Amino acid sequence: MLVAGAGSTYADTRDFLGRWNITGTGADSTAVFWLELSEANGGLTGMFLNRGGSPVKLAAVAVKGNELTFTTAGAGTTPGQSHRATVSGGKLTGQVATRDRTLSWVGVRPPTWPAADANARHTFGTPVTLIDGTSLDAWTAQRPDRPLGWTAVDGALTNGEKANNLVSKQTFKDFRIQAEYKIAPNSNSGIYLRGRYELQVLDDHGKPPESHGHMAIYAWTAPRVNATKPADQWQVMEATIVANKVTVTLNGQRVHDNVTIEAITGGAIDANETEPGPIVLQGDHGKVWYRTVVVTPIVKAAGTDE
Repeated sequence: MLVAGAGSTYADTRDFLGRWNITGTGADSTAVFWLELSEANGGLTGMFLNRGGSPVKLAAVAVKGNELTFTTAGAGTTPGQSHRATVSGGKLTGQVATRDRTLSWVGVRPPTWPAADANARHTFGTPVTLIDGTSLDAWTAQRPDRPLGWTAVDGALTNGEKANNLVSKQTFKDFRIQAEYKIAPNSNSGIYLRGRYELQVLDDHGKPPESHGHMAIYAWTAPRVNATKPADQWQVMEATIVANKVTVTLNGQRVHDNVTIEAITGGAIDANETEPGPIVLQGDHGKVWYRTVVVTPIVKAAGTDE
């Protein structure tokens, strides 16, 4: 059982409980984490998203005095990392020792979202074409210190080995996105809404739906059905996101119906959830071709005064 450390009280632990969006400071400002702490059976437990991948259960978590400590699970010969933090003014301030330095970070509470309905009759603005199969003008690299690694071939943009992730120069808040793409056998990519919520792109034709499958809200919500076509066939997706609600269709089948986006996903570019963000296309995981990406902003969401 995971228990609070000696000298801790419920008053000590209470301010730490719940969810936190965590961002590195200074030179580590692109490091984005997510943390959830809970009480169960008189002890403490937690889940942690360590930048990429999926949220996983913490190996250990405790509060002693005014300090929180938690340790991530190790993998193979790689040991887990131990974080230390204190809470003040509604913020969680902590550090973790990495191989070559100490990374400092600050956590804030996720937003309280207004009521929203992705399926309502919203007022849409002018469509923005991000990909027409011929140009990369609308995009920049997520890692500017590395080559872009994308080229236009036969009316589509395609990535080379270990290509950069594409980040749209324009940002969006509430919108509809439509994309056409195809995936090489056993390959995958991802479409990030606002740069924070990945809709998985995966060659998983014929497999059961699951939280890492094609058009899953990565590691959080599985699609209702697997609507994936076989590899090397063109696929069509459409998603409408309003606040933290999203509806998604894949190849004409509704795979998410006004579902709640639980939290940021692995690889999020930041944790500023209420702000507009870019579209991000993952390019470093496998071969993929995008021939159309069009984003249509919502200029007035139904039921709001905005």
